[in-house]
Amino acid sequence: MYNFWVPRYPEEAPRPPANLPDWAGKLDISPFLADLLWKRGLHTLEDMELFLNPGLRHLVPPESVPGLEEAAEILAGAALSGKKLVVWGDYDVDGITATALVAEFFRWHGFEILTHIPDRMHAGYGLNLPDLRDLAARGAELVLTVDCGIGDYAEIRAAREMGLRIIVSDHHLPSFPLPEAEAVCSPTIADCPCPHLSGVGTAFFLMAGVGRILEESGRPRMDIRRLLDLVALGTLADVSNLSGQNRILVKNGLLLISEARRPGLAALKSLCKYAPDERLGSWDVVFSLCPRINAAGRMGKSEVALRLLLSGDRDEAARLAAELDSLNALRRKEEDSIQAEALEQAQTQADRGRMGLVLYRPHWHMGVIGIVASRMVEKFNLPAIILCDHGEKLKGSGRSLEGFDLHAALESCSEQLLGFGGHRMAAGLSLSPDKLEDFSRAFDAAVKNSLGDFSRRAPVKIDGELGLAESTSHITLKELEIMQPFGEGNAEPVFASPPLRIRNIRPLQGNYVLDVCDERSGLTVKAKIWRSRNPLSPRSRDRKLRLAYSPRLDRYNGASSVELRVQDWFLLD
Repeated sequence: MYNFWVPRYPEEAPRPPANLPDWAGKLDISPFLADLLWKRGLHTLEDMELFLNPGLRHLVPPESVPGLEEAAEILAGAALSGKKLVVWGDYDVDGITATALVAEFFRWHGFEILTHIPDRMHAGYGLNLPDLRDLAARGAELVLTVDCGIGDYAEIRAAREMGLRIIVSDHHLPSFPLPEAEAVCSPTIADCPCPHLSGVGTAFFLMAGVGRILEESGRPRMDIRRLLDLVALGTLADVSNLSGQNRILVKNGLLLISEARRPGLAALKSLCKYAPDERLGSWDVVFSLCPRINAAGRMGKSEVALRLLLSGDRDEAARLAAELDSLNALRRKEEDSIQAEALEQAQTQADRGRMGLVLYRPHWHMGVIGIVASRMVEKFNLPAIILCDHGEKLKGSGRSLEGFDLHAALESCSEQLLGFGGHRMAAGLSLSPDKLEDFSRAFDAAVKNSLGDFSRRAPVKIDGELGLAESTSHITLKELEIMQPFGEGNAEPVFASPPLRIRNIRPLQGNYVLDVCDERSGLTVKAKIWRSRNPLSPRSRDRKLRLAYSPRLDRYNGASSVELRVQDWFLLD
């Protein structure tokens, strides 16, 4: 392919059958889309039909999730016997949406339930003893964790001694034996047909199981589908794999986000300049709605986001959404400051041959370092860990890249760590300051051992070649939207362009907006380059280039236009 572009799917993959156009006809799609689906491993008519129409009837039974039946029985029994319940969540979008989902479920059924999300700055991730003692003093009897808890061995033992019963609902990778909770519900602790569930996805299945028991006891049945907007938000924000059960959950949840019957989501959409009933894709949610919810937890104000999602009042929701927007502006300011210092450190380490980036400054904001870690991965295509001071120890957040298991790497460095948790692509950790150099060397060795002779530049994966006339046609754009949601496990298609003429270049805060012309068809289209690997000079106007791009319908203030989101580019002359 061109420059550093490679086919997304290997050439030795099975060739499509001669009757693929007939399949396209039966599915009422174009042969172009049928070919894309075939390349993605959908090799039967039934597989394609399920991908295109992922109805809720295709969800697996709740009891398919390991540990769910026991957890649901205990939760339902405790609620029916009048026990005081608490849902304890994480402070990211996944944890906040999971907390909101459980609270809304129990309150709809008429049960009292407390919500608790620890302060990120002081308490940190997961269960902690001071907050558990406070809940016990307030009369709490059973605590359900969501999106956390599976690694909190000491805290769960201490909670039991206080008289608190703990049920763990989590999706992070476990260690064995499991903690001594009343029950542990997780897709990661045994074989599961939906191993990639997010924290909120796991909570959704658990509440479905509890709902079935409550209904059998004579309680009215809640239409749990109303909670799928929360599931879609948390699953997309957590960069969960969007195949299988997650595709079904998120696809249907996006429909609810588009309807925005939840006042908090309506307020967020309005704040982001979307029309009230505008259909949003996965990128719209991830880059517009989720950062504002996430900013609350990062800046130590998770309760603001939780109140927004649970609010039934549109005026209150508008006030809370505005507060989240202000928090997000503060988060961006902190991020820019940290990123400038982190880039300098990362460049020095990369120039010296480091492949596992470990970056540290005592004053960096603990709530923002995870985002900066993601930016370092984007810039250097290397796993990155960002650390800052937290009391007498260092706390950190790590991000990975395709093909590298961050959790396994941290496990190999566990002798230098006080603790860690997470999954393949993201993790948190803590260590003593005197272990920083030892850990940096061990992590770098783990990365080199795993990645070996690895290019610092990630190849751009191409789904094929496509001219502008084809890629911007109404049929192509609508069919690409059918493939949504895009993300991990269902990558947005990227195409190689023919030679295009640059008609105009507009720099935009380190990004570029181009007007490019396909002289074969006479079409001129707007192309956006975000976080470009290389600077593009305004003197390049009228030169020719090729793009690796994804065509999209851009919607803003209720108006739609076609634009190209550029993954890579190179000049031809």
